[in-house]
Amino acid sequence: MYSKDVIILRNYPLRKKSDVSFIQKTNSYHSSIRIQNAERSVNAKSLLAVLSMGLCAGIQVTLTAEGDDEQEAVETIAAWMQNAGADLNLYP
Repeated sequence: MYSKDVIILRNYPLRKKSDVSFIQKTNSYHSSIRIQNAERSVNAKSLLAVLSMGLCAGIQVTLTAEGDDEQEAVETIAAWMQNAGADLNLYP
């Protein structure tokens, strides 16, 4: 299991094409991936679950993955959340 605390630096919630890109990215990993805030923990591979968290700039979340590609998954998704995909071409 690999975890990392992330402070979301750019605006959320996910929007239109970027929300689908985010979910496609999380689903490209074999590991199970969860996003947790102070109130709840959700499956990061579920669009409705992620959107239901109402994430916005300044919120801290914990990303956790478990599986053979857990570290790569967490680090890549953390970078996306902090940069809103700017460096990963996921935010059109």
